Amino acid sequence: MPLVVQKFGGSSVATAERIMRAARRAINARQAGSQVIVVVSARGDTTDELIELAKEITDRPPAREMDMLLATGEQISIALMAMAIQTLGEKAISFTGAQIGIVTDSYHTKARIKNISTQRMRQALDEGKIVIVAGFQGIDEDYNITTLGRGGSDTTAVALAAVMKHRGQETGGRGQEAAGRNQGAGGRGQGSGVGCEIYTDVDGVYTTDPRIVPEARKLDAISYDEMLELASVGAGVMHSRSIEFAKKFDVPLQVRSSFTDTEGTWIVPESEWMHDVPVCGAAIVKDEARVGIVGVPDQPGISHRIFSAIAQENIAVDMIAQNVGSGGKASIGFTVTKTELPNTLAVVRPLAVSLGASVEHAEEVSKVSIVGTGMRTHTGVAERMFAALAGAGVNMKMITTGDIKISVLVDKADGVKALRSVHQTFQLDKPRAGAGLPVGATPAAVPARAPAVLDDNGRDLAAITQQLSSMEEIVVSDVQLSTDQGSITVFDLPDETGNCSKVFQAVAAGGIIVDTIVQNLAGPGRAQLSFSVPQADLDRALQLTCAVAQNFDPAAQVLADANIARLFVLGIGMRTHTGVARRMFGALAERGINIRMINTSEVRVSVVVDQPRGEEALAALKAAFNVR
Repeated sequence: MPLVVQKFGGSSVATAERIMRAARRAINARQAGSQVIVVVSARGDTTDELIELAKEITDRPPAREMDMLLATGEQISIALMAMAIQTLGEKAISFTGAQIGIVTDSYHTKARIKNISTQRMRQALDEGKIVIVAGFQGIDEDYNITTLGRGGSDTTAVALAAVMKHRGQETGGRGQEAAGRNQGAGGRGQGSGVGCEIYTDVDGVYTTDPRIVPEARKLDAISYDEMLELASVGAGVMHSRSIEFAKKFDVPLQVRSSFTDTEGTWIVPESEWMHDVPVCGAAIVKDEARVGIVGVPDQPGISHRIFSAIAQENIAVDMIAQNVGSGGKASIGFTVTKTELPNTLAVVRPLAVSLGASVEHAEEVSKVSIVGTGMRTHTGVAERMFAALAGAGVNMKMITTGDIKISVLVDKADGVKALRSVHQTFQLDKPRAGAGLPVGATPAAVPARAPAVLDDNGRDLAAITQQLSSMEEIVVSDVQLSTDQGSITVFDLPDETGNCSKVFQAVAAGGIIVDTIVQNLAGPGRAQLSFSVPQADLDRALQLTCAVAQNFDPAAQVLADANIARLFVLGIGMRTHTGVARRMFGALAERGINIRMINTSEVRVSVVVDQPRGEEALAALKAAFNVR
């Protein structure tokens, strides 16, 4: 029998009427022949009210007790939902996260799932009951209640779908399960007919936030990687951790409205038609904070020291931009959420003193990003974005690029203007394949129909089970080395609107493809811009860049370097796992390999090193992440 996990957010269960509506949806799915698990959030503003209650007692409530308090919100919701379903004539039972064995680590208020037991849920489902589970919460190995942090109910729902899809009957013991037996053609594991529906107060994923850009268009389908990148850069429909689970365990997702029967947005594996769309969406993170460490020694191990210290405090770093060093010194810039800024400064300030460096920071900044699988095959995307921002009078403080994402940091006052500008430039309000127009016959992503449920395609079920036993561990799929590019660096570029855009307009006019781009502030009123181009185009790129830079400042220095090696660590949840950068930079530091540039995204972290050390660096990173 197929199984569906339905998740209802706080607005979907805010009133008795809405709870009854959600209950009817669960019953309809049950009567249509599916087993049903319902995951619910705390009602309406309950979580905010609980936080205010804590503040009435103390300004610094202990994290463990906050988890104990906040977990009660979901407990109210599950009981009411079970009552509603029973009142409508169906059998239902409610469980807290602890009762079904959602085991987490012990990071209170932002715990990560380690394992989930299915025994109790399976028993209830086999008895014909609809199972109601509290989202956002679990229990650590010492039986302390924990909460999963922002987006925790989405994470719970997709994680439950993952374990129910891939796990067979349990063999006993908390959280210890055997792999499902292969059944039927294609090696499908038990419970492979599992999907997940995320019900919310919007009817799907849009090209950007329609509250900011009213002409934003709803997407019919989007890939896991595109949704991961959008979720990490401010698209608030789903949290990136839940998308990580979906991609890792092949869980089909649909985001849809709890108030209408309108078809939502399918989040699916990447399809060929997506490569024709250079940009599928744009997003903004309004409350970022930038930290710059200026004048660090340009030598092996420095990046590792900095990001290891930050990771030890479980602080997730977002954009990281390290440019090529000059005069034995380098500058490292990165962003964190505004709420994490005090903790971050407490870590990096004493470290900077020990390194003979200085720390600067800015709170009133926002990050604007564009995302699209088609960036891999379409040229000129960055140039168009930067030109749009320059035309809108928006200055860029930082730039980082990923495989399918370009992010810029701007003044907070310019954030909304920047978002609207890039949305218009890439015509994201117009119908296209996967956003109002049909996409052909690709079964996994045809609008208005569910994607075919993926089978395991011969995947090793033992490996899947090992992943399930450490559900939110870093999953690195590959480490790659590229030595076919050179770099251009502009030192002391005046930090003025349009300068960066003019550089890339000139390079693009020369028919030169730009790959990695890093821009970082290098001091008051000055920036440093680095980018990579194919080796064959390096001399022409240098000439074009020099000509433009001379117009900005005759003293501006432009250098080309043909002897670089770029290394890429690819995987799932690269940004949200605080230990990725630490492990990556640590592996290179142990070999005495100096990092010259750093660039990050949700699915890829890249570094530039000296070309003679490229193969050695590749071996070090493969060993660090156990990649063959």
